[in-house]
Amino acid sequence: MEMKKRINLELRNRAPEKVTELVLDNCRSSNGEIEGLNDSFKELEFLSMANVELTSLAKLPTLSKLRKLELSDNIISGGLEVLAERCPNLTYLNLSGNKIKDLGTVEALQNLKNLKSLDLFNCEITNLEDYRDSIFELLQQITYLDGFDQEDNEAPDSEDDDDEGDEGDDDEDEDEAGPPGEYEEEDDEDDGGSDLGEGEEEEEVGLSYLMKEEIQDEDDDDDYVEEGGDEEEEAEGVRGEKRKRDPEDEGEEEDD
Repeated sequence: MEMKKRINLELRNRAPEKVTELVLDNCRSSNGEIEGLNDSFKELEFLSMANVELTSLAKLPTLSKLRKLELSDNIISGGLEVLAERCPNLTYLNLSGNKIKDLGTVEALQNLKNLKSLDLFNCEITNLEDYRDSIFELLQQITYLDGFDQEDNEAPDSEDDDDEGDEGDDDEDEDEAGPPGEYEEEDDEDDGGSDLGEGEEEEEVGLSYLMKEEIQDEDDDDDYVEEGGDEEEEAEGVRGEKRKRDPEDEGEEEDD
């Protein structure tokens, strides 16, 4: 009872015309309906009413935009023609764990022209001989039965579909960004500019280095000249002393 009150209060407090997804699992229906669920949910696309003790779909509201309907683990045994009238755009229907026993009951789903996936797990109908082939022949619009197609390929998860969509968006972004060749050309130009700058720096360094060497050579020459001058001065001093001594020597010879 508390669960039922809480669910009903939640339905009343939400703006029905803005709701696109609604999960009412494990609440309890009363006389085949859930109080508060009505035609005002015009934008509803996903509805889950698993294990709510539904015995019939006679009181299901009109939900023209509904695409996915979860009705597993209830007590539904027939009256499926209501779905085509109230929810004509269904693409996915889960009736697993109900009381569906024969192909005649499922035949009513032929009017759901957009139906692509149907689940009948744990229904007595699955015990019929050639069950899968019979359902695919009866409902030729569906692609997947109990999660697999006629060739036993597993149905993709809705999350995988979303991931594929995201990958497509990434590819579009890469295309919009332009081909990689443009960036490579720009990089080459930048590299050329940097190489030129390095060459200029090398030339400047070489020139300054040569100038320094010339300056050093000049300094060495000056040092050599200075050293040569000192030697000449010393030689002149020696010659002067010899000239001074020569007259003295001459005077001594005369005295002798």
